Amino acid sequence: MIVMIIVIALFIGIGIIFINGKGSSLIAGFNTMSPEEKENYDTVALCKFMGKMMFVLSFCMLFWLLSEVYASDWLFTVGIVLFIGVVAFMLIYANTGNRFKKK
Repeated sequence: MIVMIIVIALFIGIGIIFINGKGSSLIAGFNTMSPEEKENYDTVALCKFMGKMMFVLSFCMLFWLLSEVYASDWLFTVGIVLFIGVVAFMLIYANTGNRFKKK
């Protein structure tokens, strides 16, 4: 349970960094782009999106914590389904439609 609290706090901490428009080097795939490619992206908007998603993921992990506290398997299942759904949404949203490309 302590480990779960630490992981949730870590996700919230990274979310705070991202929501302030910083930490783009922590985003997988973005940090491997050349500087010329990075200039084509709105890094602040990308970081803010990732920050919001980190907060949502930490909320999903709260269900895992509550499942341990209340010894309830259905809370863990709800948390896992939400977590997987959010990750799928993040991947689809961020990688389609050129949403974070500069105009």
